[in-house]
Amino acid sequence: TALGAFDWELPEDLHSDMFVGEMAKWWIETYPVTQPLFLQIGFPGPHPPYDPIPRYAEPYMQKDLPLLPVTKDELDAQPAALKELRQHNNEVDHDSVVLDLDPTEEQRHRQRAYYLANVTMIDEKVGEILQALDDRGYLENSIVIFTSDHGDCLTDHGHSQKWTMYDTITRMPMIVWTPNGSQHLPNLPRGKRDDGLCSQFDIGPAILELAGVTPPANLEAKSLLPAMNGEVWEERDYVFAEQTKDGILTGVDFMTMVRNRKWKLVHYLEQPDGQLFNLASDPDEVHNLWESTDPVHQAKKTELLDVLREWRIRSALDTKDLYAAWR
Repeated sequence: TALGAFDWELPEDLHSDMFVGEMAKWWIETYPVTQPLFLQIGFPGPHPPYDPIPRYAEPYMQKDLPLLPVTKDELDAQPAALKELRQHNNEVDHDSVVLDLDPTEEQRHRQRAYYLANVTMIDEKVGEILQALDDRGYLENSIVIFTSDHGDCLTDHGHSQKWTMYDTITRMPMIVWTPNGSQHLPNLPRGKRDDGLCSQFDIGPAILELAGVTPPANLEAKSLLPAMNGEVWEERDYVFAEQTKDGILTGVDFMTMVRNRKWKLVHYLEQPDGQLFNLASDPDEVHNLWESTDPVHQAKKTELLDVLREWRIRSALDTKDLYAAWR
């Protein structure tokens, strides 16, 4: 199968990522320059179908792209819900992707090359958007945040798209940029990578503060503004992610991840199996330790389940009045 990778055969300007980039530029070029702006631009890609314009895909097809080996041992150790997910994605076409349960390296390489080509198309349009901001006099007073909502397995771990809690899904990129000498983030550490643990919604209060708005006290989000401005900041001890049952993840009603720097646990509601990974020794998350009888592993599983339970209770309590103003 094509694994969702197809050539774009229509005019280039009809491609969704090209269209969004062009419309964003048009909006900037016609917006009154005397007005401030908050502009959120949502590119559809990289998202299946992986359908880049051919000239963007050709260079990646010539490259050696690393592929994570998928073994029978890894697949056998996955929870029943993920085994059901694999079978479902093999039988049902979602977003023009049908998962081959045993794809060839050529199929996997082509899918990954086309995905990266979609990223390059977006990268080019982001550059044009920044140029439009510069041409209109906005860029010198702008803060640019580039991020995504989730990743894609691209057949790693034997899976398609999302609906799992592997780092390739939940560990999302984010870039923050301002011009040199910005009055808003004067100490932004340029060219520095910060691997401190945070949640994606931590971006929210930082944006509010940059706009001069005080974030509500009952937000669970923890502002990333100190990190953005090169100040001392406290990373999170743990981060969490949730996925409820839907028309694709049909084998479990609710799935929750808890992760720190060294360990990750994924809890499957009312199911005996789950996932436990030692990220320090197994960063690729291929050795599921959930059923391990090692006392160290058993203790860590108990510890993380306790952390998850405490967070669930604390979260419900802290946010109980979150929508009071709208009632």
